[in-house]
Amino acid sequence: MPVKKSQIITEAKPHTIKKFELINMYIKSWAQKLMLNRQCNGLIFIDCMCNSGVYKNQNGDTVYGTPVRVAKTLLDVARTYPDKQVFIYLNDLNFARVEELKKHLPEDERNFKIITSYVDAREFLENIGPQLNDSSHYHYFLLYDPYDATIEWRVLLPFFRHWGEVMINHALLDPIRAIGSAKSTTTKKKYENTYLEDFEKLIPYGSDKNAYEKRVEEIINYMKGNRRYFVASFPFYNTKNSLMYDLIHCTSNIVGFKLYKYCAWKVFGGQSSTKRANDGYVQMQLNFSDDGLGITVPTDDSCYGVHDIAKYLQKSFSGRTNVPLEEIWSALDYHPVFPSDGFRDEIKNDLKQYYGAHTGTTINPLSGKKQQVISFANFVE
Repeated sequence: MPVKKSQIITEAKPHTIKKFELINMYIKSWAQKLMLNRQCNGLIFIDCMCNSGVYKNQNGDTVYGTPVRVAKTLLDVARTYPDKQVFIYLNDLNFARVEELKKHLPEDERNFKIITSYVDAREFLENIGPQLNDSSHYHYFLLYDPYDATIEWRVLLPFFRHWGEVMINHALLDPIRAIGSAKSTTTKKKYENTYLEDFEKLIPYGSDKNAYEKRVEEIINYMKGNRRYFVASFPFYNTKNSLMYDLIHCTSNIVGFKLYKYCAWKVFGGQSSTKRANDGYVQMQLNFSDDGLGITVPTDDSCYGVHDIAKYLQKSFSGRTNVPLEEIWSALDYHPVFPSDGFRDEIKNDLKQYYGAHTGTTINPLSGKKQQVISFANFVE
């Protein structure tokens, strides 16, 4: 029975299109950085559930998905670095989707090759995983973007233990809405596989997204072994501000960690999620206390903005004077959500406008060179 075109080319919601943009932006920057590394012979990009690569947006216009965008991006990279190799593995269980995808992919070149397949994602990763042992001078990126709330951790293990990066779409809407009403053995097993817990232990999670996120964080921490690892997770909301999924990036390299945070905030327009927030305006509220009337700025943990970064720095450095700017950017390097690059001018302006900070220049006592510094007021909001 032929597959309907509408089943091959589906609609991409605004949050899905943002996901495409974020992944492609990250891959573009990631690839450029790695190709400059003399120890890296090339890149391997793997998308084990790639779909057809072409969609329609809500206006009916054609929108390209992750595999097509990334293929075109990495072709440019391969042409820029002709002495290095680029391999792209694209897989989907649906044969018709893969055939549609192939119509939109660029042709292979001497140092650029696309390998497509249409098998179960588990089987696909089981075949590729062992090959990582022979790819020590290649840097890989695995995108694990399932259609539902299913994560097969066992087949992901080799990718966590080698020199590369893993990005996982953790579908939260599914368990938040349905775990309490799950009846079938198949559905219960799906949740057990995703969270590596007996179903009875998952029922108390209910609609608490933090419980699911914490459990996935625990699993990733186990999967990485003894390696130092950096994990950044950003939530995606639909136009009604319902949480759909987290896009989790895992790496052993802090450069990739910093880069992913930077890309996410840029794609989201200067905030930490796709949630519709305050259109860039800082909301304030009056605060009555024994010390009199004050003004505070509430924090939305589901959608941080630049002001939240400034608030965090004010709390961390309150009362300190002549702090080198590099020290405060370094403090943001290791923050799980806040970027240290891309918004420095906005952060400094916020610190001055709302917290009375002052910037200046001093002489570094070690190097004897001028350095930019910032002094913080002695209070915490």
